Amino acid sequence: MTSPLLPTYARADISFERGEGPWLFGRDGERYLDFGAGIAVNALGHAHPHLVKALTDQAAKLWHTSNLFQIPEGERLAQRLVENTFADVAFFSNSGAEANEAAIKMARKYHAAKGHPERFRIITFEGAFHGRTLATIAAGGQAKYLEGFGPKVEGFDQVPFGDVEALKAAIGPETAALMIEPIQGEGGVRPVPGAFMRTLRELADTHGLLLIFDEIQTGVGRTGKLFAHEWTGVTPDIMSVAKGIGGGFPMGVCLATAEAAQGMTLGTHGTTFGGNPLAMAVGNAVLDVILAPGFLERVERMGLLLKQRLAELMDRHPGVISEVRGQGLLMGLRTHVPNTEFIAAARRNKLILIGAGDNVTRLLPPLIITEGDVAEAMERLDATCAAIEAGQPAVAQQGAAK
Repeated sequence: MTSPLLPTYARADISFERGEGPWLFGRDGERYLDFGAGIAVNALGHAHPHLVKALTDQAAKLWHTSNLFQIPEGERLAQRLVENTFADVAFFSNSGAEANEAAIKMARKYHAAKGHPERFRIITFEGAFHGRTLATIAAGGQAKYLEGFGPKVEGFDQVPFGDVEALKAAIGPETAALMIEPIQGEGGVRPVPGAFMRTLRELADTHGLLLIFDEIQTGVGRTGKLFAHEWTGVTPDIMSVAKGIGGGFPMGVCLATAEAAQGMTLGTHGTTFGGNPLAMAVGNAVLDVILAPGFLERVERMGLLLKQRLAELMDRHPGVISEVRGQGLLMGLRTHVPNTEFIAAARRNKLILIGAGDNVTRLLPPLIITEGDVAEAMERLDATCAAIEAGQPAVAQQGAAK
């Protein structure tokens, strides 16, 4: 059957009818352990009762009014985010790409407001992923996303990941900001070393640049801190957030210091749906859970347990797994076989995983997983590795990443 949907996704031949916690229930009657969480979106799992109640209660009252009017739940959510981060102000959007667009515009407008409109260029890093709009694919700089969409949006300069000298050489009189993910998720689960993060802050301060952190995938508890940059002690001027902040409801936010946001005055930016009452109710419900005493500490413990178990898995299957990467509940496995093959084999064992660059498979479980869920995932990963070894002995014997 030909689908009326635009064929831009390579969809697996499976659909789900409901979810509960870390589990998905397929229309084929099978139960799947979800260690993808909708690509780090369903931070509290499926059908979390507190989120369901917040959404349905709000849905029975008011869905949308537009930003022509006050939205009290949005004021409350912004205040809570400000109180728990470096930021002074928040701008709500519907997605991560929109949050990044706001961050890019804010950085440019900051310099324009200070009398330097020529400072509009933003330095980004190879392997980055910042979204699918024309500006954010230019920021990411990956050829596969840029091809066929005309001239690349001007104003982005890419340097090799972690290369301090290349970064210094790229800073010029037109540079406005530096933009980076604390851990490159789509780029292969590559954490940015703390020393490099500190260098970014120092260079930004020295040259009068703004520092932008893209925490769309790494934020909202994913690494055991509310935001991943907290592990390094380095704070940005602007930060984009999405995915987990809505717990499955479409939502993004751009957070900033008052200094960085000074150019964003009345009428300079806007959105029809961003900050709508439904999203704000869910966002507040997510923070109720994430900010509850002990929650983030528990995520950190589960992350350490998962990393330990994955290291043991690699020891048992060195012909399949070549490297374990990541932090908290954002983990990656680099494999000798193509990651697409590994993910398909895991799915046959009723385990949902997510692909990434550099032949890495991501494990992005809901933050509410238990030790039992980790043990269950390991059993299924063991079976997956064993099946690959049985089916491809030549690969298993090589023992070296291609």
